[in-house]
Amino acid sequence: MFANIRVVLVNTSHPGNIGAVARAMKTMCLDQLYLVDPKLFPHADATARASGADDVLASARVCETLEEAIQDCSLVFGASSRLRRIAWPQLVPRACAQRIISEPDHSSIAIIFGREHSGLTNDELEFCHYLVNIPANEEYSSLNIAAAVQVIVYEIMLAKLADKANQTGSLSSERDNKKDEMSKSISESATAEDIEGLFQHMEQALIDMDFLDPDNPRQLMRRLRRLFNRTHLEKTEVNILRGIFTATQRSGQQSN
Repeated sequence: MFANIRVVLVNTSHPGNIGAVARAMKTMCLDQLYLVDPKLFPHADATARASGADDVLASARVCETLEEAIQDCSLVFGASSRLRRIAWPQLVPRACAQRIISEPDHSSIAIIFGREHSGLTNDELEFCHYLVNIPANEEYSSLNIAAAVQVIVYEIMLAKLADKANQTGSLSSERDNKKDEMSKSISESATAEDIEGLFQHMEQALIDMDFLDPDNPRQLMRRLRRLFNRTHLEKTEVNILRGIFTATQRSGQQSN
């Protein structure tokens, strides 16, 4: 049902948590599990905690970097147990689920979960279009990673079932046709790999223009990342922007 949605675990310390996440996923019809530099995997504790979701573990992809795990994704969410000072667009799980099911079925979507004790770093959140925060007890808000995954994937399942129910009856074929027409009219979304290439090109172009201090680029580039991530760029738009940067760099070289 959800072949286009992947759960990405970053640097998981305890293999049992990986198994528990696989179990949470399978109960909600998800099976795309990506592991970024796990401390121990495969491991007997992961298999034991999976409680029958062995197929999800067996097909899990182990990646060296987060960039590798999400490179072909066009929509990326980062789960966080705390609100951040840096103003990423933030959603609760229900709004996250609604955003996910509104995407075309061919779009690859990632939901990233960080380390058990420290979550995702700000650098890792820069790859995300949205931050997802689960409302909880302000005095004790830290959920076990498998519990956090369960909450979010349950909301996705609930949203999907509601969407299917709304499409039953005489209007279903009309709505399907409209959805197909909309999918055809919308250009292909840029992937995380496309976006990262754009940001690298942008940073170098701004340095070449003497607009960006190469020794201290982080604050400006972080703000630019948030700006462009909010727009959910299409591949064509990324190519246009990179063409502009290339022309600007070429013009600067000629004037010198």
